[in-house]
Amino acid sequence: MNIPFLNLKAQYESLQSELLPAVQEALASGHYILGPNVKAFEDEIAAHVGARHAVGVNSGSDALTLALRALDIGPGDEVITTPFTYIAPAESIHQMGAKIVFADIDPKTLCLDPSEVERRLTDRTRAIIPVHLFGQMADLDLIRKLAAPRRIALVEDCAQAIGARQGTRAAGSSGVFGCFSFYPTKNLGADGDGGMVVTNDDEMAKKLRMLRVHGIERRYFHDLHGFNSRLDELQAAILRVKLRHLDRWNDRRRAIAARYHAAFKGLPVTLPFTAPDNHHVFHVYAIQCERRDELQRHLEANGIPTLIYYPLPLHLQKVYADQGWKEGAYPVSESTSRRILPLPMYPELTDEQVEHVAKVVVEFFR
Repeated sequence: MNIPFLNLKAQYESLQSELLPAVQEALASGHYILGPNVKAFEDEIAAHVGARHAVGVNSGSDALTLALRALDIGPGDEVITTPFTYIAPAESIHQMGAKIVFADIDPKTLCLDPSEVERRLTDRTRAIIPVHLFGQMADLDLIRKLAAPRRIALVEDCAQAIGARQGTRAAGSSGVFGCFSFYPTKNLGADGDGGMVVTNDDEMAKKLRMLRVHGIERRYFHDLHGFNSRLDELQAAILRVKLRHLDRWNDRRRAIAARYHAAFKGLPVTLPFTAPDNHHVFHVYAIQCERRDELQRHLEANGIPTLIYYPLPLHLQKVYADQGWKEGAYPVSESTSRRILPLPMYPELTDEQVEHVAKVVVEFFR
Protein backbone atom coordinates (compact mmCIF):
# COMPACT_ATOMS: atom_id res chain seq x y z
CA MET A 1 0.00 0.00 0.00
CA ASN A 2 1.40 3.40 -1.02
CA ILE A 3 0.22 6.25 1.22
CA PRO A 4 1.07 9.85 0.28
CA PHE A 5 2.42 12.03 3.09
CA LEU A 6 -0.17 14.61 1.96
CA ASN A 7 -2.94 14.23 -0.61
CA LEU A 8 -4.36 17.56 -1.76
CA LYS A 9 -5.82 15.95 -4.85
CA ALA A 10 -8.13 13.86 -2.67
CA GLN A 11 -9.43 17.01 -0.98
CA TYR A 12 -10.14 18.64 -4.33
CA GLU A 13 -11.96 15.56 -5.61
CA SER A 14 -14.19 15.50 -2.52
CA LEU A 15 -15.17 19.18 -3.01
CA GLN A 16 -15.12 19.53 -6.78
CA SER A 17 -18.89 19.97 -7.08
CA GLU A 18 -18.74 22.90 -4.60
CA LEU A 19 -15.47 24.49 -5.66
CA LEU A 20 -16.01 24.79 -9.40
CA PRO A 21 -19.28 26.78 -9.20
CA ALA A 22 -17.71 29.11 -6.62
CA VAL A 23 -14.72 29.76 -8.88
CA GLN A 24 -16.91 30.24 -11.96
CA GLU A 25 -19.12 32.69 -10.10
CA ALA A 26 -16.09 34.67 -8.94
CA LEU A 27 -14.67 34.79 -12.45
CA ALA A 28 -17.98 35.88 -13.92
CA SER A 29 -18.37 38.68 -11.37
CA GLY A 30 -15.50 40.76 -12.74
CA HIS A 31 -14.32 41.55 -9.17
CA TYR A 32 -10.84 40.11 -8.81
CA ILE A 33 -9.12 42.24 -6.14
CA LEU A 34 -10.67 42.87 -2.70
CA GLY A 35 -14.10 41.94 -3.99
CA PRO A 36 -17.19 40.53 -2.28
CA ASN A 37 -15.69 37.11 -1.59
CA VAL A 38 -12.76 38.63 0.29
CA LYS A 39 -15.10 40.77 2.40
CA ALA A 40 -17.41 37.82 3.10
CA PHE A 41 -14.50 35.53 3.96
CA GLU A 42 -13.05 38.15 6.31
CA ASP A 43 -16.38 38.35 8.10
CA GLU A 44 -16.61 34.56 8.31
CA ILE A 45 -13.09 34.16 9.72
CA ALA A 46 -13.69 36.95 12.24
CA ALA A 47 -16.82 35.15 13.42
CA HIS A 48 -15.04 31.80 13.50
CA VAL A 49 -12.20 33.16 15.64
CA GLY A 50 -14.35 35.49 17.72
CA ALA A 51 -12.54 38.65 16.67
CA ARG A 52 -13.93 42.02 15.69
CA HIS A 53 -11.90 42.38 12.50
CA ALA A 54 -10.20 40.16 9.93
CA VAL A 55 -7.98 41.54 7.18
CA GLY A 56 -7.09 39.34 4.21
CA VAL A 57 -3.50 39.48 2.97
CA ASN A 58 -1.33 37.69 0.46
CA SER A 59 0.16 35.02 2.75
CA GLY A 60 0.75 33.93 6.31
CA SER A 61 4.25 35.40 6.12
CA ASP A 62 2.80 38.75 5.06
CA ALA A 63 0.29 38.53 7.92
CA LEU A 64 3.18 38.48 10.41
CA THR A 65 5.10 41.20 8.60
CA LEU A 66 2.13 43.57 8.39
CA ALA A 67 1.29 42.92 12.04
CA LEU A 68 4.78 43.98 13.11
CA ARG A 69 4.69 46.99 10.79
CA ALA A 70 1.33 48.02 12.25
CA LEU A 71 2.99 47.92 15.70
CA ASP A 72 5.80 50.17 14.38
CA ILE A 73 8.41 47.56 15.25
CA GLY A 74 11.79 48.68 13.96
CA PRO A 75 15.53 49.04 14.57
CA GLY A 76 16.43 48.95 18.25
CA ASP A 77 13.42 46.81 19.12
CA GLU A 78 13.54 43.15 20.15
CA VAL A 79 10.95 40.49 19.33
CA ILE A 80 10.93 37.06 20.97
CA THR A 81 9.93 33.92 19.08
CA THR A 82 10.78 30.23 18.77
CA PRO A 83 13.69 28.68 16.84
CA PHE A 84 11.69 25.47 16.25
CA THR A 85 9.27 26.44 13.51
CA TYR A 86 9.16 27.60 9.90
CA ILE A 87 11.28 30.69 9.24
CA ALA A 88 8.39 33.14 8.70
CA PRO A 89 8.23 34.66 12.22
CA ALA A 90 11.98 35.27 12.38
CA GLU A 91 11.97 36.52 8.81
CA SER A 92 9.26 39.06 9.56
CA ILE A 93 11.25 40.39 12.55
CA HIS A 94 14.36 40.72 10.38
CA GLN A 95 12.39 42.55 7.68
CA MET A 96 11.40 45.18 10.24
CA GLY A 97 15.05 45.76 11.14
CA ALA A 98 14.40 44.53 14.69
CA LYS A 99 16.48 42.04 16.66
CA ILE A 100 15.39 38.40 16.61
CA VAL A 101 15.46 36.93 20.12
CA PHE A 102 14.88 33.20 20.30
CA ALA A 103 13.52 31.39 23.35
CA ASP A 104 13.58 27.61 23.63
CA ILE A 105 10.51 25.39 23.49
CA ASP A 106 8.64 23.33 26.05
CA PRO A 107 9.73 19.69 25.58
CA LYS A 108 6.14 18.46 25.79
CA THR A 109 4.11 20.90 23.69
CA LEU A 110 7.04 22.03 21.46
CA CYS A 111 5.65 25.57 21.74
CA LEU A 112 7.42 28.52 23.36
CA ASP A 113 8.43 27.80 26.96
CA PRO A 114 7.20 30.77 29.05
CA SER A 115 10.10 30.41 31.50
CA GLU A 116 12.53 30.69 28.58
CA VAL A 117 10.67 33.74 27.31
CA GLU A 118 10.96 35.38 30.72
CA ARG A 119 14.73 34.87 30.74
CA ARG A 120 15.05 36.85 27.52
CA LEU A 121 12.87 39.84 28.29
CA THR A 122 14.63 43.22 28.25
CA ASP A 123 13.51 46.83 28.24
CA ARG A 124 13.78 46.67 24.44
CA THR A 125 11.32 43.78 24.02
CA ARG A 126 8.38 45.11 21.98
CA ALA A 127 6.58 41.94 20.96
CA ILE A 128 6.38 38.17 21.47
CA ILE A 129 5.38 35.82 18.65
CA PRO A 130 4.24 32.48 20.10
CA VAL A 131 3.79 29.88 17.37
CA HIS A 132 0.87 27.50 17.90
CA LEU A 133 2.90 24.61 16.59
CA PHE A 134 1.46 21.54 14.86
CA GLY A 135 -2.11 22.52 15.80
CA GLN A 136 -1.81 23.24 19.53
CA MET A 137 -1.81 26.65 21.15
CA ALA A 138 1.17 27.86 23.18
CA ASP A 139 0.66 28.60 26.88
CA LEU A 140 -0.90 32.03 26.38
CA ASP A 141 -1.97 32.42 30.00
CA LEU A 142 1.62 32.49 31.22
CA ILE A 143 2.97 34.39 28.21
CA ARG A 144 0.25 37.04 28.60
CA LYS A 145 1.19 37.46 32.27
CA LEU A 146 4.74 38.25 31.17
CA ALA A 147 3.70 40.55 28.34
CA ALA A 148 0.78 42.59 29.70
CA PRO A 149 2.48 44.40 32.62
CA ARG A 150 5.37 45.36 30.32
CA ARG A 151 3.07 46.53 27.52
CA ILE A 152 4.59 43.97 25.18
CA ALA A 153 2.44 43.11 22.16
CA LEU A 154 1.36 39.50 21.67
CA VAL A 155 1.27 38.43 18.00
CA GLU A 156 -0.09 34.90 17.67
CA ASP A 157 1.25 32.81 14.79
CA CYS A 158 -1.78 30.64 14.07
CA ALA A 159 -0.59 29.33 10.70
CA GLN A 160 -0.89 25.70 11.84
CA ALA A 161 -3.73 26.06 14.32
CA ILE A 162 -6.93 27.39 12.82
CA GLY A 163 -9.75 25.89 14.87
CA ALA A 164 -7.56 25.20 17.91
CA ARG A 165 -8.77 26.39 21.30
CA GLN A 166 -7.41 26.94 24.77
CA GLY A 167 -10.28 26.88 27.20
CA THR A 168 -12.94 29.01 25.51
CA ARG A 169 -10.44 31.11 23.54
CA ALA A 170 -9.85 30.34 19.88
CA ALA A 171 -6.39 30.57 18.35
CA GLY A 172 -5.88 34.15 17.23
CA SER A 173 -8.24 35.79 19.69
CA SER A 174 -5.90 36.50 22.61
CA GLY A 175 -3.18 38.71 21.18
CA VAL A 176 -3.16 42.15 19.59
CA PHE A 177 -3.03 40.20 16.33
CA GLY A 178 -3.68 36.63 15.25
CA CYS A 179 -1.93 35.70 12.00
CA PHE A 180 -3.17 32.88 9.79
CA SER A 181 -1.82 31.12 6.72
CA PHE A 182 -3.93 29.48 4.05
CA TYR A 183 -1.03 27.79 2.28
CA PRO A 184 -2.46 24.70 0.54
CA THR A 185 -1.10 22.23 3.11
CA LYS A 186 -2.75 23.93 6.10
CA ASN A 187 -5.88 22.65 7.86
CA LEU A 188 -7.72 25.36 5.90
CA GLY A 189 -5.74 25.65 2.69
CA ALA A 190 -6.27 27.72 -0.43
CA ASP A 191 -5.38 26.59 -3.94
CA GLY A 192 -2.46 29.03 -3.78
CA ASP A 193 -1.19 31.51 -1.23
CA GLY A 194 -3.33 33.44 1.23
CA GLY A 195 -3.26 34.84 4.74
CA MET A 196 -5.31 36.73 7.32
CA VAL A 197 -4.73 38.98 10.32
CA VAL A 198 -7.43 39.18 12.99
CA THR A 199 -7.65 41.84 15.70
CA ASN A 200 -10.07 43.40 18.15
CA ASP A 201 -8.40 46.81 17.83
CA ASP A 202 -10.34 49.13 15.51
CA GLU A 203 -7.38 51.42 14.82
CA MET A 204 -5.03 48.53 14.13
CA ALA A 205 -7.55 47.01 11.72
CA LYS A 206 -7.76 50.31 9.85
CA LYS A 207 -3.97 50.50 9.71
CA LEU A 208 -3.68 46.94 8.41
CA ARG A 209 -6.17 47.63 5.62
CA MET A 210 -4.05 50.61 4.58
CA LEU A 211 -0.76 48.73 4.84
CA ARG A 212 -1.94 45.91 2.56
CA VAL A 213 -2.70 48.41 -0.25
CA HIS A 214 0.40 50.63 -0.46
CA GLY A 215 -0.52 52.63 2.63
CA ILE A 216 -3.65 54.24 1.21
CA GLU A 217 -7.04 55.02 2.66
CA ARG A 218 -8.15 56.92 -0.43
CA ARG A 219 -6.94 55.85 -3.85
CA TYR A 220 -3.69 57.57 -4.91
CA PHE A 221 -3.24 59.24 -1.49
CA HIS A 222 -0.50 57.41 0.41
CA ASP A 223 -0.34 58.02 4.17
CA LEU A 224 1.88 55.08 5.20
CA HIS A 225 4.79 53.10 3.80
CA GLY A 226 2.80 50.05 2.83
CA PHE A 227 2.87 46.84 0.81
CA ASN A 228 1.02 45.16 -2.01
CA SER A 229 -0.43 42.27 0.00
CA ARG A 230 -4.03 41.46 -0.80
CA LEU A 231 -5.91 38.19 -0.50
CA ASP A 232 -6.91 37.09 -3.97
CA GLU A 233 -10.64 37.07 -4.73
CA LEU A 234 -10.49 33.60 -6.31
CA GLN A 235 -8.69 32.19 -3.29
CA ALA A 236 -11.27 33.78 -1.00
CA ALA A 237 -14.06 32.10 -2.97
CA ILE A 238 -12.31 28.74 -2.61
CA LEU A 239 -11.61 29.26 1.09
CA ARG A 240 -15.24 30.16 1.79
CA VAL A 241 -16.24 26.72 0.48
CA LYS A 242 -13.55 24.96 2.49
CA LEU A 243 -14.30 26.85 5.71
CA ARG A 244 -17.69 25.11 5.85
CA HIS A 245 -15.82 21.80 6.20
CA LEU A 246 -13.07 22.89 8.60
CA ASP A 247 -14.63 21.67 11.85
CA ARG A 248 -15.38 18.27 10.32
CA TRP A 249 -11.84 18.02 8.95
CA ASN A 250 -10.33 18.95 12.31
CA ASP A 251 -12.50 16.35 14.02
CA ARG A 252 -11.19 13.76 11.58
CA ARG A 253 -7.60 14.79 12.30
CA ARG A 254 -8.25 14.32 16.02
CA ALA A 255 -9.75 10.88 15.37
CA ILE A 256 -6.72 9.84 13.33
CA ALA A 257 -4.42 11.09 16.10
CA ALA A 258 -6.37 8.99 18.62
CA ARG A 259 -5.89 5.89 16.43
CA TYR A 260 -2.15 6.54 16.19
CA HIS A 261 -1.97 7.12 19.94
CA ALA A 262 -3.67 3.82 20.72
CA ALA A 263 -1.49 1.87 18.29
CA PHE A 264 1.80 3.31 19.55
CA LYS A 265 1.14 2.92 23.26
CA GLY A 266 4.05 1.11 24.85
CA LEU A 267 6.50 1.73 22.03
CA PRO A 268 9.83 3.51 22.72
CA VAL A 269 8.54 6.72 21.15
CA THR A 270 7.39 10.07 22.50
CA LEU A 271 3.82 10.75 21.39
CA PRO A 272 2.38 14.21 20.74
CA PHE A 273 1.28 15.80 24.00
CA THR A 274 -1.94 17.77 24.39
CA ALA A 275 -1.77 20.25 27.25
CA PRO A 276 -4.74 20.39 29.65
CA ASP A 277 -7.69 22.46 28.46
CA ASN A 278 -6.37 22.50 24.88
CA HIS A 279 -8.29 21.53 21.76
CA HIS A 280 -5.52 20.24 19.48
CA VAL A 281 -6.28 20.18 15.73
CA PHE A 282 -3.25 18.11 14.65
CA HIS A 283 -1.98 19.97 11.63
CA VAL A 284 0.98 17.64 12.14
CA TYR A 285 1.14 14.36 14.02
CA ALA A 286 4.78 13.87 14.99
CA ILE A 287 6.35 11.18 17.11
CA GLN A 288 9.88 11.36 18.51
CA CYS A 289 12.38 8.55 18.85
CA GLU A 290 16.11 7.89 19.01
CA ARG A 291 16.15 5.80 15.82
CA ARG A 292 14.31 8.40 13.78
CA ASP A 293 16.34 8.06 10.57
CA GLU A 294 16.10 4.26 10.57
CA LEU A 295 12.36 4.43 11.11
CA GLN A 296 11.99 6.96 8.31
CA ARG A 297 13.80 4.61 5.92
CA HIS A 298 11.64 1.69 7.07
CA LEU A 299 8.45 3.65 6.38
CA GLU A 300 9.72 4.75 2.97
CA ALA A 301 10.52 1.13 2.07
CA ASN A 302 6.91 0.25 2.91
CA GLY A 303 5.34 2.93 0.73
CA ILE A 304 4.96 5.60 3.41
CA PRO A 305 6.98 8.75 2.67
CA THR A 306 7.55 11.19 5.52
CA LEU A 307 8.75 14.80 5.82
CA ILE A 308 10.65 16.10 8.83
CA TYR A 309 9.47 19.34 10.47
CA TYR A 310 12.05 20.77 11.28
CA PRO A 311 15.45 19.21 10.55
CA LEU A 312 17.52 22.25 11.58
CA PRO A 313 16.41 24.85 14.14
CA LEU A 314 16.41 28.44 12.94
CA HIS A 315 19.34 29.61 15.08
CA LEU A 316 21.61 27.14 13.22
CA GLN A 317 20.46 28.08 9.73
CA LYS A 318 23.05 29.53 7.35
CA VAL A 319 21.03 32.70 6.87
CA TYR A 320 21.62 33.59 10.55
CA ALA A 321 25.28 32.58 10.69
CA ASP A 322 26.28 36.19 11.32
CA GLN A 323 24.16 36.33 14.50
CA GLY A 324 26.61 34.26 16.51
CA TRP A 325 24.21 31.53 17.64
CA LYS A 326 25.98 28.23 18.26
CA GLU A 327 24.92 24.63 18.72
CA GLY A 328 23.79 24.13 22.29
CA ALA A 329 22.15 27.54 22.59
CA TYR A 330 18.62 26.06 22.49
CA PRO A 331 19.01 22.42 23.53
CA VAL A 332 15.35 21.38 23.52
CA SER A 333 14.83 22.64 19.97
CA GLU A 334 18.04 20.95 18.83
CA SER A 335 17.18 17.61 20.45
CA THR A 336 13.67 17.71 19.03
CA SER A 337 14.95 18.37 15.51
CA ARG A 338 17.05 15.19 15.70
CA ARG A 339 14.25 12.98 17.03
CA ILE A 340 11.05 14.18 15.40
CA LEU A 341 9.20 12.31 12.67
CA PRO A 342 5.81 13.50 11.38
CA LEU A 343 3.52 10.79 10.01
CA PRO A 344 0.82 11.13 7.34
CA MET A 345 -1.98 13.32 8.69
CA TYR A 346 -4.85 14.71 6.64
CA PRO A 347 -8.64 14.24 6.81
CA GLU A 348 -8.83 12.14 3.65
CA LEU A 349 -6.73 9.33 5.15
CA THR A 350 -8.89 6.23 5.35
CA ASP A 351 -9.04 4.03 8.43
CA GLU A 352 -7.31 1.32 6.41
CA GLN A 353 -4.45 3.67 5.55
CA VAL A 354 -4.10 4.82 9.16
CA GLU A 355 -3.98 1.21 10.34
CA HIS A 356 -1.31 0.42 7.75
CA VAL A 357 0.89 3.32 8.87
CA ALA A 358 0.49 2.25 12.48
CA LYS A 359 1.24 -1.39 11.65
CA VAL A 360 4.46 -0.49 9.85
CA VAL A 361 5.65 1.66 12.75
CA VAL A 362 4.85 -1.08 15.29
CA GLU A 363 6.62 -3.70 13.16
CA PHE A 364 9.79 -1.61 13.14
CA PHE A 365 10.05 -1.69 16.93
CA ARG A 366 8.84 -5.25 17.51
